[in-house]
Amino acid sequence: MGTLPVFRWRLAPDGYATRRQLRARGLRPGGQDVAAQLERPRRRRGPLVAYLYRVDEAKPVRPMTPAKWAALAKANAARRTCPECGIDAGYVIPPSLGMCVTCAFPEPESVRSA
Repeated sequence: MGTLPVFRWRLAPDGYATRRQLRARGLRPGGQDVAAQLERPRRRRGPLVAYLYRVDEAKPVRPMTPAKWAALAKANAARRTCPECGIDAGYVIPPSLGMCVTCAFPEPESVRSA
């Protein structure tokens, strides 16, 4: 394998796409190697690089199975459950706090009785 063809930003020929562009079309790279790259020059640092894949060699995205949906729902529920009080917070617990906002910042007794 030789070197990759390099294109300037926004000047890639038809038939190439980034991972995100493939995903928007319902495709995935499917094990193919990077076919080309885009480079966007920057003033004081190295260029931004985006890897391109061939659209004609891309494969369709695998469909979600019921088991995958169940695993995803279980993982999201675990991210919403507070480890301190065990209640579903209704939002993803911030990793910086490690617990729901009510457990992290309890109201003082003087405010509750007022």
